[in-house]
Amino acid sequence: MNEWKDKMTRRLKHANESLEEANVLLREGMSARSIMNRLYYAIHYSVLALFLKKQIEIASHSGARNLFGRYFIKTGILEKGLSKVLHVAFDLRIKGDYNQTVDLQKGDVENMFPKVQDFVNKIEEYLLKKIQDNDIEANDIEDNDKA
Repeated sequence: MNEWKDKMTRRLKHANESLEEANVLLREGMSARSIMNRLYYAIHYSVLALFLKKQIEIASHSGARNLFGRYFIKTGILEKGLSKVLHVAFDLRIKGDYNQTVDLQKGDVENMFPKVQDFVNKIEEYLLKKIQDNDIEANDIEDNDKA
């Protein structure tokens, strides 16, 4: 079990580092694209940590998004608004990284920043309580759901 707890803790650390990196980029006036990339990865690492609680390592972004909704939102473990933050952050990251006609705007990033911070904080709070309670679950995700 310590292996899974260590992996969760590492992913939460990555999430917080990504938030701090986004903050530095914003403060230094760097591109909205770069800032959004770091914000999205803060969320992504948080979601990966959630699945490590279930002793699952998710390999794809789409799998992480879809399974997050199925196993943490639809079950009522986490609030529905978090799913929207995840999907909006993903869409903005894709827009920033791959859209060749329209750039992300600072307003997009500034709007997302507190939502991403709240997302990471809520996941971290949930997981740290589970770690403290020694509540690490065995894999309860169907094989065809793993991504």
